[in-house]
Amino acid sequence: MASETLKNELKGHIIEQLNLEDIKKEDFVDEAPLFGEGGVGLDSIDALELIVLLEKHYHINVTNPEEGKVVFYSIDSMADYIEKHRK
Repeated sequence: MASETLKNELKGHIIEQLNLEDIKKEDFVDEAPLFGEGGVGLDSIDALELIVLLEKHYHINVTNPEEGKVVFYSIDSMADYIEKHRK
């Protein structure tokens, strides 16, 4: 289970990277999907930005689209992936 500190940091990076001016860190539910309904409603272009975010801030490359669907599902899944693959 990823730390709350990492999750909070990740939320800040997502807001900044995607220019989500009307979303605050508190609007994220850690286990909720980031894409589609029930979450913050990100789209496929946002997915590309999340890939850049992982490379820029955590030096992690996600190149497999199937892996990306799992990694970018929620804040929880992203934070867990970062903790497992951080260099």
